[in-house]
Amino acid sequence: MRDIYQAPVLDEVDPTTGDLELEERHSLRRVAGLSTELTDVTEVEYRQLRLERVVLVGVWTEGSVEDADNSLTELAALAETAGSQVLEGLIQRRSRPDAATFIGRGKVDELRDVVLSTGADTVICDGELSPSQLRKLESQVKVKVVDRTALILDIFAQHAKSKEGKAQVELAQLQYLLPRLRGWGESLSRQGGGSGGSGGGVGTRGPGETKLETDRRRINTRISRLKREIKGMRTVRQTKRSRRQASGVPAVAIAGYTNAGKSSILNQLTQAGVLVENALFATLDPTTRRSAAEDGRVFTLSDTVGFVRHLPHQIVEAFRSTLEEVAEADLVVHVVDGAHPDPEGQVSAVREVLGEVGADRIPELLVINKVDAADEESLLRLKRTWPDAVFVSARSGAGIAELQTAIEARLPRPAVDLRVLLPYDRGDLVARIHRTGQVLNTRYMDDGTELQVRVSEQLAGELESFRH
Repeated sequence: MRDIYQAPVLDEVDPTTGDLELEERHSLRRVAGLSTELTDVTEVEYRQLRLERVVLVGVWTEGSVEDADNSLTELAALAETAGSQVLEGLIQRRSRPDAATFIGRGKVDELRDVVLSTGADTVICDGELSPSQLRKLESQVKVKVVDRTALILDIFAQHAKSKEGKAQVELAQLQYLLPRLRGWGESLSRQGGGSGGSGGGVGTRGPGETKLETDRRRINTRISRLKREIKGMRTVRQTKRSRRQASGVPAVAIAGYTNAGKSSILNQLTQAGVLVENALFATLDPTTRRSAAEDGRVFTLSDTVGFVRHLPHQIVEAFRSTLEEVAEADLVVHVVDGAHPDPEGQVSAVREVLGEVGADRIPELLVINKVDAADEESLLRLKRTWPDAVFVSARSGAGIAELQTAIEARLPRPAVDLRVLLPYDRGDLVARIHRTGQVLNTRYMDDGTELQVRVSEQLAGELESFRH
């Protein structure tokens, strides 16, 4: 498997929030031999994830052999991020996945032999499996089988920190697990009641409900509660957003493929001290920092959750309120890993998700990161493909000044030109013009400050009485 590029690390001057969080995360890595669960709603056997020693298996249905190899390499990186040790990887060429076991009958036998020879305790499939495929494949290889969606959800569960992030991850997990409820033998088909049945005894007769139905009802209740909580958090987020829009402060969202270096670039631009780790989906909770252009205009920079190929639709739906921050931005800074074998595929995957949340209409600034780790031939090819992109290295700081200039050049500029005379006791208006507008000329008169400005329509209305 290919080595993953080492994520940039900020100069260690003082411990930052990111440093402390990274230290805490590393101190809580999984202990080999212990299993984890996606959720624990009842004693029903949900998808218990044992991610210590794993074998990967993928089905190559389209594209080149390099595409298939890149996909399995990414699955290995996901598995390692979840805390597992990858032992082996298998790829099968098929026109479409097998309806019964995801891979063909012969490949199942080969997979079982690999599991026995390596001592693996988990098989991870590069795709989303149906409940029947999971059960069938598990019964034949005799170890736990996990699909790509469950693996990504497990990583999200480990890395979510905020209340909103945890609620979004739990909602995505429950929506994924609901059709996959299962239990031991007849425990889930045994009814708690029933008319006239034998062995029930007094108090057990009547309209019955199986244990599976009870658990499904409890999960549906929890899903409804989580949706209400997230809706309330979404209202708070919209209120903050409307307050920012009313103040006229432009918003810049940093988006991109996971592990492309979004948090590192945010740290370089704003010294935010956000956690940086060489892992997929290292940061899930969005971070917003204030910045200022050279001409004094203030804008916000927000880091967002990373994307990946075939990002589970449960994640997109659960994180929709967070992803809408990108859709409401004035500019999307799209960060691309220039050292990745397939940066074009990463760009396509990110743009697909941005389209799902309505952010494809936002102006985009393409930023090719990790140029210090990419070879010259790849960089020349990327420069031909995206001539308007900015090439940077968040590790060394190369190109960051050019990126800052490019962001400032693409910020929305106020639309109304005015000449105003502001009394000297209205310094608040002068400061606001400098913060949200553009001052073209300044003259100090006996009765106040004369400014030639370019401001938004809203601020122009408030300045109407001071026109000169």
